[in-house]
Amino acid sequence: MSALQTLAETQIMGNLGSIGYGLAAIGPGVGVGIIFGNGTQALARQPEAAGLIRANQILGFAFCEALALIGLVMPFVYPSS
Repeated sequence: MSALQTLAETQIMGNLGSIGYGLAAIGPGVGVGIIFGNGTQALARQPEAAGLIRANQILGFAFCEALALIGLVMPFVYPSS
């Protein structure tokens, strides 16, 4: 039996919510990277606007992390039957 046949016959065991959360965590991770990457670039271009840029970075980071926490909670709110 080849490895491909073994993989095709394997059943998914466990909670699929954990797989869903893993996929849901990709979006906030990318979002946080974009926020801080662009924030660093903006600080390099306009250092005098550091306070405003940093405040917007923290606000964007909080929204991205809220999405990650919602993704963490949803498998518990809607458990698989």
